[in-house]
Amino acid sequence: MSQIRGLVYLLDDDPGVIRALTRLLMSAGYGVRGFTSPAAFLKAWEPVSRCCLVLDITMPEINGLKFQELLRHQGVLLPIVFLTGNGDIPTTVLAMKGGAVDFLTKPVRKVDLIRAIESSLTRSETLHETASKAMNLNLLTPREREVMKHVVAGKLNKQIAAELGTGIQNIKLHRSRIMRKMGVESLADLVRLAGSLGIGQEPGEGEQAKAEAT
Repeated sequence: MSQIRGLVYLLDDDPGVIRALTRLLMSAGYGVRGFTSPAAFLKAWEPVSRCCLVLDITMPEINGLKFQELLRHQGVLLPIVFLTGNGDIPTTVLAMKGGAVDFLTKPVRKVDLIRAIESSLTRSETLHETASKAMNLNLLTPREREVMKHVVAGKLNKQIAAELGTGIQNIKLHRSRIMRKMGVESLADLVRLAGSLGIGQEPGEGEQAKAEAT
């Protein structure tokens, strides 16, 4: 059996819409899980690296925009494609400002839905990769975090050792542990990773650090 292209969650209070979209998406090679209530979705939802949510904008239990806000507050990493039977510009703007990937109207064309879902799945992979990297960051000790900030700022081992009041060998040991815990093999990779996590590099100093032997 061929591998699925990604997992698509469907949330719409109309069972007929769920059935129709499930058939359409499964025929296109996606895994699909459909729900007719937000409560049922929240109970069953599981994060995977390639997943997204196709969400109805008008539901009796909770408005789609409110549900989008709820997911964001709960830290749910799930790109959203909105579907609506009567969209308007203000609602579309609110949805997109809230992070939605797309806002489509019913009846939706297959090509438009597939395009939006593919964009959502790509974003999902990026979100999960960033989250995984952030978890690796939590593996570092406070001292290792401190050393990492100096390293990605482009400072040499001897500079870091002097600023932290320790020996060069200790800094080399910390750097080795940092590289292992963060899952990178080169300083360039560590700098890029740190940048994606919001740990900046001081201008003009990175090349000096890259040239230093560890």
